[in-house]
Amino acid sequence: MLVFPALTAANPCGQPATVITEVQGSTDTSALVGQTVTVEGVLTQDSRQVGGFSGFYLQQANTPADSIRSSALFVYTRHKEGRLGQRLRVTGKVKEHYGLTELVAVSDLQVCGTQVLPAPVEMSLPWTRAPENLENMRVRINGPLTITDSHQLTRFGDVSLAAKDPLISTEFMVPGTAALRHAKLVSVNTLVLDDGNARRNPLSLNWLPIYNATQPGSAASSLVAGTQVRGLTGVLDYRYGAWRLQPDQIPSLKPPPLPDPAPARPTSANLRVMTLNLHNLFNGDGRGQGFPTSRGAKTEAQYKRQLQRLSTGLNQAGADLLALSELENDGYGSNSTIAQLAASLGPHWRFVVPVNPAMQRDAIRNGLLYRADRVNAIGPAQYLLGDGGRPSLTQRFALKSGGLPLRLVSVHLKSKSCRNAKGDNAQQNDGQGCYTAVRVKQAKTLHQQLGQLDRGNALAGTLITGDFNSYSKEQPISELARAGYTSMVAHFHPCTPVRCEHYSYRFKGARGSLDHALASAALKPWVLSAKVWNINADQPRMADYRSHSSPQPWRSSDHNPLITDIKL
Repeated sequence: MLVFPALTAANPCGQPATVITEVQGSTDTSALVGQTVTVEGVLTQDSRQVGGFSGFYLQQANTPADSIRSSALFVYTRHKEGRLGQRLRVTGKVKEHYGLTELVAVSDLQVCGTQVLPAPVEMSLPWTRAPENLENMRVRINGPLTITDSHQLTRFGDVSLAAKDPLISTEFMVPGTAALRHAKLVSVNTLVLDDGNARRNPLSLNWLPIYNATQPGSAASSLVAGTQVRGLTGVLDYRYGAWRLQPDQIPSLKPPPLPDPAPARPTSANLRVMTLNLHNLFNGDGRGQGFPTSRGAKTEAQYKRQLQRLSTGLNQAGADLLALSELENDGYGSNSTIAQLAASLGPHWRFVVPVNPAMQRDAIRNGLLYRADRVNAIGPAQYLLGDGGRPSLTQRFALKSGGLPLRLVSVHLKSKSCRNAKGDNAQQNDGQGCYTAVRVKQAKTLHQQLGQLDRGNALAGTLITGDFNSYSKEQPISELARAGYTSMVAHFHPCTPVRCEHYSYRFKGARGSLDHALASAALKPWVLSAKVWNINADQPRMADYRSHSSPQPWRSSDHNPLITDIKL
């Protein structure tokens, strides 16, 4: 049996006590850590419910924060006394818990009466410095904030907010210390809208009444990245390495418009190429069994929903050629994933089979598909040496009406994950993540191999496209630019801090393009349009095939597709 210290019989309320601002101090660490203190304040938010944070927030009455010191604490306790709006006198030990100043080992707790809650302090983002002077206090956010990331919503009940929709630094800055500094600033100026609970997989959310864990997709339209959030009030908390708002009222949400239809093809264009990372399209054993696989859908029903959404988007784009990545590497027979994908697109679709399939040993591979009623595949398809990663796949295609062929190359360079990264491939603190050296080597090797491959072949030009795992200003893209290739989306729609509408991916809420369509110097004059079709990256994860069926292509993948229109 747990036995708590008995509450003091006499009422000491109003007797001398330590001022909470003195406990908080002027830095991010209290000078009184380890000392036992007695404080008085108003209970502003109670988090002692099942699954909560096992405590409550206590704010000093009539003593607002000054420019450097907060006037509130978190009290970690199992004592049941005290409720919202009551003035309490608490004795406990000062502790810094992963950056949060709190009282623990509470030995005395007295209810001293009721009091009006302290008025919330007005605050704005972005911050010039961490808001330590408002830690644990009631605050009101001035102006709207924008949802940038809802990846953790179904698991932890929170979303990330920012004053402006942030950009990946190396999308518009060359890698280096300045890019790294910008990335850290983006992270610091993110506020997490939390649900006041520590438990995982919440069934409901206090700030989003329409959320239902049994049907998470029902709330998806309210959580699209870019949604404006107003009326934010609550307690400013620091927990799990981030500043969080524990709300005390329901905010209002204003989602952006639905994604636009696929961009229209320019009237003089006669070839459309679509590029898409399929987000691990795996079909089990191809006969309705074999689930779950190592990646992708966990059940046959999920796979069917994933395939349906992908097919919808691919068909709506009206492409003639498809350059795809993260496709299951399971052969080319009738039960293979690529065969089922082609069949789902319609009777005119075909896929290429490389002459050297054994070169690809990874669980996923690249794929090239084409409309056989519009274009012809010319010569053999083949894998090119991966040089430390997945091999690229290349094929020449020509219009059925004639003319010089286009060489299309589908790539998927080494990821930024730092697992087992060493030496030059380890994090270089320049904003590019890990394995940059491998990706640069892959880019160089690819250019060299293409030069050897096309000797003696007459071509309209070459389009290298796919998931480069490199943002627009990073070294692999720069390496291919020096070799004469131009990123066509960036050419038509350059990304700047002021305006960036064409991006293919979001990482921790920040926008950028990992996917590119790079045209050779010969092809560049014949590229009439290159755009990102924003149907996936901004849509919440809860809206994907794992949660529900949809007749729309939204969130068919985690990457946005690229659409490149050419006149051959």
